[in-house]
Amino acid sequence: MLEDLRLRHYEAGQAQELVDQLVDVYLDAHSEGGPLYNAERYRRQLAMHMPRAGWELVAATVNGELVGYIYGFPLAPDTRWWDGIQEPVPAGFTEEDGRRTFAVSELLVRRGWQRRGIARALHDELMTSRTEERAPLLVRPENTAARNAYHAWGWQPVASLRPAWERAPTFMVLARRRDQRPSTRAE
Repeated sequence: MLEDLRLRHYEAGQAQELVDQLVDVYLDAHSEGGPLYNAERYRRQLAMHMPRAGWELVAATVNGELVGYIYGFPLAPDTRWWDGIQEPVPAGFTEEDGRRTFAVSELLVRRGWQRRGIARALHDELMTSRTEERAPLLVRPENTAARNAYHAWGWQPVASLRPAWERAPTFMVLARRRDQRPSTRAE
């Protein structure tokens, strides 16, 4: 772990001043991801996600530079998060009450700062602060490094989901219960 790494929690109002930096990190982390990963689409995503009740971001800085972040929000009873989920799905899995599930939307680290334990530090900082019983996230099936890391951190595959937005890929849905302990394997 980096000794100069600093983690800070932000609510949506506090994070507004960081939006340009958040977009820069997103574009850097997805620089080889293709046309889906563009600033305009991501700004729309942030504009839709940030106003949600309970939205939270943990930012990682090294010497004042934003090098990564993770964010998510609790799923409301009328959430559209599960739109596009593909069968089979465990019974009751998509039922929400606003307190049951904290959806992790993004975990990003600038390419030059990857493989230094920053993603794990961000993940652990956010997940240990949450009180919801479980958390889901979406990961591209071909992103083997991310899938392996999430598996080591206690996440399990549940289903597949293809969002309704234009040119959306099909993602793997991974989930983790609050009381799950991650692997002790070094990451």
